Amino acid sequence: MKYLIDFTVLILLYAFVFFGKWKVKGKDILLVNTLMYIYLSFVLYFTLMPIITHIPFILNHPYVPMNMVPFIDVLARRGDYIRQVVLNIIMTIPFGFLFPLTQNRTAKFSKTTFFCFLMSLGIEILQPLINGSKSSDITDLITNVFGGMLGYGCYVIFRPVTFWLLDHLKNLHCHFTDTGRP
Repeated sequence: MKYLIDFTVLILLYAFVFFGKWKVKGKDILLVNTLMYIYLSFVLYFTLMPIITHIPFILNHPYVPMNMVPFIDVLARRGDYIRQVVLNIIMTIPFGFLFPLTQNRTAKFSKTTFFCFLMSLGIEILQPLINGSKSSDITDLITNVFGGMLGYGCYVIFRPVTFWLLDHLKNLHCHFTDTGRP
């Protein structure tokens, strides 16, 4: 039920705030921004949710500061460190690929990396507040940023195909709106 509230808010936010703004800009913009929105919703699900039902209790537990020793679990071979590193890298690959597309295809590597860093830092700072049992770790921040960088590399590699598909979608949109029929 707690997750249902968060997803309901995300769906309503998309439907009443973002969908209309993105739809008028063309099918290509709508597709890219919707994919980014869905991706970010899943990131929230895996890292911070449930959020809304936890808001009243944010200050009911002590804030545990971020572990600032990089790769301490890896070095100590503690827990499922390999799985955590791999999942943190995989989680932000879509960000590195989609972010430049949401920026009119012009986001540079540095801007993409910076915004990936900000997203990851925000998650790491909020995790102990939203869910007192989750701790934050500098390793997660490093591996998330690395994943975003890999995603940007995929963006560069697949840019010609991606642009061709988006341009085809955009031209399809223009064709329908110009003639009123296919």
